[in-house]
Amino acid sequence: MNQAPLLVELFTEELPPKSLKLLGEQFSKKLFERLITNGLVHSGTSYRSFATPRRLAVYIEAVLPKAADQCVQEKLLPVSIGLDPQGHATAPLLKKLQALGMKDVPVDQLERSGTGKNEVLSLQIQKIGLDLQSGLQDALDFAVQQLPIAKTMHYQLNAGTPEEVNVQFVRPAHSLIALYDALIIPVHVLGLTAGNTTQGHRFLSPGMISIDHAKNYETILLNQGKVLANFDDRLQSIDRQLHMAAGAYQVLKPQSLLEEVTALVEWPVVYTCHFEEDFLEVPQECLILTMQTNQKYFALTSPDGQLMNQFCIVSNIETTSPAAIIAGNERVIRPRLSDARFFFTQDRKRTLSDRIPDLSKVVYHNLLGTQLDRSNRIAQIAVNISNAISQSKNASNAAQVSALCERAALLIKTDLLTDMVGEFPELQGIMGGYYAKHDGENPEVIAACSEHYLPRFSGDTLPKTRVGLTLALADKLETLVGIWGIGLQPTGEKDPFALRRHALGIIRLLIENQLAISIQELLDMTRQAFTSEKVLSCPNWHLLTQFINDRLRSYLKEQSNVIFKPEEIEAVLSQENGFLYQLPLKLLAVRTFGELPQAASLANANKRISNILKKNVAVLPPLNPKLLHQKAEQELFQSMQTLAPQIASAHQTEDFKGSLILLASMSDLVSNFFEEVMVMDPNLELQQNRLALLKDLHQSMSMVADLSQLAQ
Repeated sequence: MNQAPLLVELFTEELPPKSLKLLGEQFSKKLFERLITNGLVHSGTSYRSFATPRRLAVYIEAVLPKAADQCVQEKLLPVSIGLDPQGHATAPLLKKLQALGMKDVPVDQLERSGTGKNEVLSLQIQKIGLDLQSGLQDALDFAVQQLPIAKTMHYQLNAGTPEEVNVQFVRPAHSLIALYDALIIPVHVLGLTAGNTTQGHRFLSPGMISIDHAKNYETILLNQGKVLANFDDRLQSIDRQLHMAAGAYQVLKPQSLLEEVTALVEWPVVYTCHFEEDFLEVPQECLILTMQTNQKYFALTSPDGQLMNQFCIVSNIETTSPAAIIAGNERVIRPRLSDARFFFTQDRKRTLSDRIPDLSKVVYHNLLGTQLDRSNRIAQIAVNISNAISQSKNASNAAQVSALCERAALLIKTDLLTDMVGEFPELQGIMGGYYAKHDGENPEVIAACSEHYLPRFSGDTLPKTRVGLTLALADKLETLVGIWGIGLQPTGEKDPFALRRHALGIIRLLIENQLAISIQELLDMTRQAFTSEKVLSCPNWHLLTQFINDRLRSYLKEQSNVIFKPEEIEAVLSQENGFLYQLPLKLLAVRTFGELPQAASLANANKRISNILKKNVAVLPPLNPKLLHQKAEQELFQSMQTLAPQIASAHQTEDFKGSLILLASMSDLVSNFFEEVMVMDPNLELQQNRLALLKDLHQSMSMVADLSQLAQ
């Protein structure tokens, strides 16, 4: 059957720019997939999506004029319901056949499948394939209904006439195109009937444009309509033009801004503008943010990252004399930059220290107190963390660092009260650093103002200063424990307090900074900072540990160059002793151990020992070497006397590979023990002594990981 290209376009008023890309992708995808379902398009067929501020469209390379007829196996009813004891059709079966238009089909032509009570009657039916108009109408309705529209508009077509239609869509729709080759397919949607006309650029095109053939759509829009219809093509054009306009400078072009600007223009043209140099006295983060957020402009920096007094705009108008456009945008940006300068000047009239009491006026959470309460908790947690780190590293300046941590904790949230952060919440921490520097605070305190937010997202940088690291841990722990304690744990995809991100941040800070402090110790000292009875009496603290371990599993799977098996990760995580930074080393050690010929035997033995000890939980007397009568248990004991201290020493020096390799050398002795020795001897004294021997062995075997997790 001959195939031909199909074009569908829905022309509207300006669509939401932040969702245009997704709307275009989903409109094309859903319509295409529905046509496949309807048998009008083969799955390997290519299609091209179009999305501009005023249109959603799709071009499909090859579409059938009619779907092929199909022979379908239609299940009817269970035999017990469809046939009476004499084998005649029952009323329910006759009704079912009539509904299918097959009422005259004899019972002996029905097929049976299954056995016993599950035996079912079925019938081969020739299903007529859909014609293009019917299949496209269904696909178009489906695609429009499935669009991810956050909020719809209600409007009327042909208002005040007998043909008035109430319509609901993301934006008012004005025309519809459905072309099969050059043939108009008279489908309809949103009160519109398909034709072959559309509109080009609002200013650069002559008005209505006729599309003579589906395959000419993109070319006609480009040449006659001055519309670059494909979203990605338009984005790439903007990207190229920005690069050319920047010249020797660097252009700041976050992907979200590129996509939003692409959604605002049909014919993108980049122009370069300027602003007065004295605005550069304002922190460049403020200027960049106001340009990007308020005006959708692209800032330029020098190769070393310093903001220049130039920026690029993306206009929807092409002209040989853009002076008016440039001057207009320069005039628009000036008040914005003046506002930023005003905020910066006013904020510096008050020190951050002076703002600390004002934190008591800002409610953090009604169950957790004010921002001042929170700052005091963070200060307590930070001092305790600082002392723990200093102790682990035998630091000589512990008291000084603790004092700086306490000072920083009281200041880090005060920039929330400044005018600049009030206008641009994204500048939290950044402005705190600038204001702390202006106030003459210690450099580590200055750094902590911004570093305590790190890492803010996956792959983000970590704090570079000791105080910043400590405050980052304290801040995240306070949020995690506090919010968890009042019962606001994440559920499903909902995580309004970003507890998953905080937990992952804590994990990264501990592992990548190799901090010798356990997660349990951190949680304990954090809980001690709270006075809320609700937090202190929370019954789900064990679930918080599980929550962190779930994030830890993901981290270990994603961050290592080595792909670890789930059982290897579980083997390491099941041992709660030790520090998080040791986990990657332990995983590598377990991987090396697993490649040894003795690994399987020892893993199975460990599992066996674990099961034996679980069943015999009574307190055991100390191991008595004099009660070891059999050669196999004596040899195992003697080997342990030699190797156990070496294994412990290797573990103490974090030579986890060496520890497991030493353990592997006992494999034959362990196997001989289980072959020749009856652990559960009727003599209770011998039984308990052998259990004590296994307990000591199990302790040595489980220092690095729970090897039983590796058992086959």
